[in-house]
Amino acid sequence: MGLAAQAFDYKDALKVLDKNKGTTATPAGATGAGVDSLTSTEMTSGLKEALGRGAEVAVAQLGQKDGFFGNDALKIPLPPTLQKAEKVMRAVGMGKQADDLVLSMNRAAEAAVPEAKTLLVNAVKGMSVEDAKGILTGGETSATDFFRKKTEATLTKRFLPIVKTNTDKSGLAQQYNSYAGMASRFGVSKKGQATVEEYVTQQSLDRLYKVVGEQERAIRANPLQSGSNLIKKVFGAVKK
Repeated sequence: MGLAAQAFDYKDALKVLDKNKGTTATPAGATGAGVDSLTSTEMTSGLKEALGRGAEVAVAQLGQKDGFFGNDALKIPLPPTLQKAEKVMRAVGMGKQADDLVLSMNRAAEAAVPEAKTLLVNAVKGMSVEDAKGILTGGETSATDFFRKKTEATLTKRFLPIVKTNTDKSGLAQQYNSYAGMASRFGVSKKGQATVEEYVTQQSLDRLYKVVGEQERAIRANPLQSGSNLIKKVFGAVKK
């Protein structure tokens, strides 16, 4: 179920940081002095702004025509069990059915993503000061990992009916079931695989968090390019 995201126990990490202030026991890429120079409000507000920006970019990029389908790195492929069947189908002249199915799955994902913007932007309101400090001194996608941990279950529930509405409109469920049935007859598919709605929903979320993570990496690598004084200060302190 997705790419789980807990790089470490934040509270335990903070205990280590507090115990070793003034020593070299700070996580790589950050210094206790740099982070300790920030106020609690600066830390939490800076992280929320960075996550909000990442979410907005991800939604804008993915929630448009060809946001998924037109990007080979983000395009949703057939499920693994049907990928095995695809070669057989193409060999017997049924490649168009496979192409249509892939296109329909990606169009359903593109339709669902815009609905996530408000939830994503508001998801980090409960971030604590301890969470913020642990995230800032963590890995290059620690904020995105925290974001995913806090939002994935809710977004899955929100995405699923939206994807289902779009699959019903396009006839995608029928296409998918028909294709899976043909694959089963060829002996290259098996029962018990996820429904098309479940598969598209999870693949959509995986890619959404991937793009948010890319934004976080970019901000951490060069906070001066963010255009935000708060983000510059917060992530700049981490790099000191």
